[in-house]
Amino acid sequence: MITKSYTILNPTGLHVRPIKTIVQAASEFPCKITVLSNGKKANGKSSLSMLTLGIKMNDEVTLEIDGEREEEAMQAIGALLVQIYE
Repeated sequence: MITKSYTILNPTGLHVRPIKTIVQAASEFPCKITVLSNGKKANGKSSLSMLTLGIKMNDEVTLEIDGEREEEAMQAIGALLVQIYE
């Protein structure tokens, strides 16, 4: 298992559009992906689960990834978490 924290830079936080992009990317990997923020935990492969976190700009988000291709998954999803969406 690997863990890394990221700060959300998107001015509107993680809303439906960026979450959809993150979930699509996460679903391409066979490993288990868990997202932690604001004292809550969510399945990184579920849009509904991710939306319940209510992630806003400057919130810290921690990814826990466990399983096959975890390093590759961390790079791909981590890059999406810090991206600024319009």
